[in-house]
Amino acid sequence: MEKKKKTGLFFGSFNPVHVGHMIIANFILNNTNLDELWMVVSPHNPHKEKKSLAKDYDRLNLVQLAISDNPKIRASSIEFDLPKPSYTIDTLTYASEAYTDREFVLIMGGDNLASFHKWKNYEQILALYSILVYSRPGYELGDLQDHDKVTILNAPLLHISASYIRKLISEGKSIQYLVTDKVYQYLIENPMYRNLSQ
Repeated sequence: MEKKKKTGLFFGSFNPVHVGHMIIANFILNNTNLDELWMVVSPHNPHKEKKSLAKDYDRLNLVQLAISDNPKIRASSIEFDLPKPSYTIDTLTYASEAYTDREFVLIMGGDNLASFHKWKNYEQILALYSILVYSRPGYELGDLQDHDKVTILNAPLLHISASYIRKLISEGKSIQYLVTDKVYQYLIENPMYRNLSQ
């Protein structure tokens, strides 16, 4: 029987995807036993206001531009056709049934681990999936950091937020070096963030 491909799921609005996201993705691939990483573009996070989100396929396209020719990273629209809002347990269950050749691993920031006990069916996630956590400064990791399914990673983090990038765009300021070159070029030519609420 062929060994299952170990696939990390890195969820995010990626609104827009920036170099901070890419540094985390690359660090995780370099420092774990994952075979690949999927950047899962969330259509609507139940904890976030939707008004500042760019269209789903626009954000997916930006992720595809950002990963470019990296064969180990994939832009995933797996949540686009699932019921809204998207809950991680439902996405993991769907992915595991749809891609039986893969073993999925959940990737999250340390700020999410502290509130993980509030997630839908979090005990089921812990029972069935491993979790890779990149710590974020200023956030306590909480009681689950010592759980045997949880691995804490000290990834290099940049103090860049997607909302900061959207603000710069709306003010007509340069975002060069905050996003990858292809994303930068695309955003110069497409006004997708110029008129959005912040």
